[in-house]
Amino acid sequence: MKPVKVGICGLGTVGSGTFNVLQRNAEEIARRLGRALVIEQVGARRDNPACNLSSINITRDIFEVAKNPAIDIVVELIGGYDTAKELVLTAIQHSKHVVTANKALIAEHGNEIFAAAAEKGVIVAYEAAVAGGIPVIKAIREGLAANRINTIAGIINGTGNFILTAMAKEKREFADVLAEAQALGYAEADPTFDVEGIDAAHKLTILASIAFGVPLQFKAAYTEGISQITPEDLAHAKELGYQIKHLGIARRKSDGIELRVHPTLIPDTKLIAKVDGVMNAVMVDADAVGPTMYYGPGAGAEPTASAVVADIVDVARSIDSVSSVVAPLAFHPEAIDDTKILDIEEVESAYYLRMQAADHPGVMANITRILSDLNINIEAINQKEVPEGEQFADIFMLTREVREKDMKAAIDSIQALADVSGEVVTIRMDHLNH
Repeated sequence: MKPVKVGICGLGTVGSGTFNVLQRNAEEIARRLGRALVIEQVGARRDNPACNLSSINITRDIFEVAKNPAIDIVVELIGGYDTAKELVLTAIQHSKHVVTANKALIAEHGNEIFAAAAEKGVIVAYEAAVAGGIPVIKAIREGLAANRINTIAGIINGTGNFILTAMAKEKREFADVLAEAQALGYAEADPTFDVEGIDAAHKLTILASIAFGVPLQFKAAYTEGISQITPEDLAHAKELGYQIKHLGIARRKSDGIELRVHPTLIPDTKLIAKVDGVMNAVMVDADAVGPTMYYGPGAGAEPTASAVVADIVDVARSIDSVSSVVAPLAFHPEAIDDTKILDIEEVESAYYLRMQAADHPGVMANITRILSDLNINIEAINQKEVPEGEQFADIFMLTREVREKDMKAAIDSIQALADVSGEVVTIRMDHLNH
């Protein structure tokens, strides 16, 4: 069989990793595939010294790669939105299959891209867009095809997990650990996408679509970051038998689908609670198999390249039989439905609350009365001893499940009390058992 020819666009961290894995493992890949995979051309603004490009056709115009008639598969690894979208759509219009690691591109423009690919009869593969080297998309889309999936919960941003892990274990402040993460290269100079949950929401949007058969709806995802978490919150959660993780949660409910990213208290008995540092993990609960978990490196040159190259191999296997390829969002395009994404105010969660209140009789009664009036049941209360000379006590509470809008109303009323100082810190809880 004639070789499959690949064009790589972008030679940064993932692009160089992909190039090197394809070159180093060419013989092994050919044995699996039954034909050779050949890098026909690379499009990059500059060379990367990590790659031996001496025998490679290099162009500074990535669109030359997308239009090259010799190329079968275009690999988009430039990142970003607009140029990446234009590149992918150009490749599709020239009847090229596409492999990408670009989660933002898929989450925000995937519906349009998949429709264009279907019209041209080509494949768009994107395993590396979620959780780096962990083959979680393949697991959900193919390995769990017999199941009705109920819940996905994931630690899908390594930067945020690194920060929370260090804060918990070393009792350090958020800003201090963020600076270390930036120095180590785990966080960007502008860390907003990672620490405010945007990166995780892109990935969760993709996972929810392939799990539940709904269109990609990134704008409907609720996102909340970790910058307000303190070492005291992490320590107190541990005392109560919980860990705080920055989770993406997608859950099927009778009235819609929850799609949310936020700090979450989870029982420390759960396997996902033990995932530390920059590692990623995705837990999937399905009706037939029950709970399964997928763990591994969520970023890095060669871990991500592992997923990129696996997609290239899958596409190459299907070049002569495109009609047998699994649908990009797992469900047949005509079966994608319009189940609504629930507004965060309609979501029910248990809560962890932290507040400072005046240390004198009657204050706790006022707080608990507000909660009771809104039918919010308290699971546990803990008041720290007031240091000598201080007037306010630290109070920690755990509640049972309550609708978000009722909790917001309660917090507004509690914060309005003269005896409560500052804002009430709220962190959602999830036992991940349904």
